[in-house]
Amino acid sequence: MLDAGLVCHLGVVVDGAPRVLPTGYGRIGDTLYLHGSTGARSLREAGGDAEVCVAVTHVDGVVYSRSAFHFSVNYRSAVVHGRARLVTDPDERLAGLRALTEHLAPGSWEHVRRPDTKELAKTAVLALSLGEASVKVRSGGANDDAEDIAANAAWAGVLPLRAQWGEPEPNHDLPEDFAVPAHVPNRRPPAPGGTTP
Repeated sequence: MLDAGLVCHLGVVVDGAPRVLPTGYGRIGDTLYLHGSTGARSLREAGGDAEVCVAVTHVDGVVYSRSAFHFSVNYRSAVVHGRARLVTDPDERLAGLRALTEHLAPGSWEHVRRPDTKELAKTAVLALSLGEASVKVRSGGANDDAEDIAANAAWAGVLPLRAQWGEPEPNHDLPEDFAVPAHVPNRRPPAPGGTTP
């Protein structure tokens, strides 16, 4: 479930108030890696031995029902709880950033410049163990009451939602003849385990 998502939501308490931040992530085995600006207070709090929560949700469809009460959403959700740690080991930081890059855009790490010292100084990397996690899934059609089914007064069913990649759009400052590398239009999701194919 985590491998299929692109954005997670990191929840952390700052000055007694909850904060939820969308961010990219990557996974290596049983460790989730998150990143952000070293200037972001929420990330500093999260990496300071604070309890955090990370959630990833996929919406698969809207469930139409014969009554307003039974409308629903088909979804898959993963929630991870724990204490995030700030990654300070240079090799682990680079591995975490590679996992993030490869999760978002598989095949890209080998084609781009690595982060330089200045960029690394501006980037915080957090690690969170997947030891405490839960998964919730809702699938199928409406669970209508017998009397609503018998009345047959409204349509019931599922309107599926599917995301798909479009055609690559080159950046405005690329030369016109710069070919799109094969890993871009042929993007595949990361393989189970947090590694890329």
